[in-house]
Amino acid sequence: METEWENLKESVSYQKGSIMSRELRKGGKLNVTLFCMAKGTVLSEHTSSKEGFIYVLDGNGVFTLEGKEITMIPGVAIFMRKGAAHSLKAKGNTAFVLVLG
Repeated sequence: METEWENLKESVSYQKGSIMSRELRKGGKLNVTLFCMAKGTVLSEHTSSKEGFIYVLDGNGVFTLEGKEITMIPGVAIFMRKGAAHSLKAKGNTAFVLVLG
């Protein structure tokens, strides 16, 4: 089987006032998506039907998980249980990988 890889930092790009998402893997047990949120953008509160893991690649944002604010800076990992209410706000351009499984 051929090994697949990608330098995610090279895939990060921002467009003023918008949120970009790109599926990296879908199917099987895991869905992996790269999100790039331009400064000032917001994802309003929502829930997921699966457990999730977020790894911050770039930027500065706030991830609110069940009422608790978590600073999103490079290297931060956030674990979410299924059904957990969460929202995001990009204080600066912010990029992260979301893994749902």
